[in-house]
Amino acid sequence: MAAEDYEGMWPVAKFHYEVEIDGTPISFQEVSGLETETTVIEYRHGDSEIFSPNKSAGLIKTSNLVLKKGIFHDDEDSLEFWKAITEEKAYYTQDDRMDIVVSLLDEQGEAVMSCNLTNCFPIKYSFTDLKSDANEVAIESIEFAYEEIEIEFE
Repeated sequence: MAAEDYEGMWPVAKFHYEVEIDGTPISFQEVSGLETETTVIEYRHGDSEIFSPNKSAGLIKTSNLVLKKGIFHDDEDSLEFWKAITEEKAYYTQDDRMDIVVSLLDEQGEAVMSCNLTNCFPIKYSFTDLKSDANEVAIESIEFAYEEIEIEFE
């Protein structure tokens, strides 16, 4: 788009989003780890006249998704995902894994763009830190590994 095409438009705010885990919406305070990168393969054969390696695209790597939320009375959503791992009930096979969708929303609550994560499974649960002199909300965190991220505009 040319600069004049942006006139009167504002970028989308990053504080209005929603997270769905296997189709169930769950509220989180913070979402991070929506990243993907391509590794670089470097190669140079010994009798090459060029003194630098050839570079090509390699495997695609994804980060881990980290979701943080306040702890509420009788709210066990995050802990239930973790218990399934520790109790050896789920996520060992592809059929047991879940899909997570993180959508960035506009002022009307409509999705502007979505990150679709596939083959997700929880790998870490963190309970809040405790301090007797703190004036903060108790925050829990759950981390998911995922195999693929597809980002699309709605």
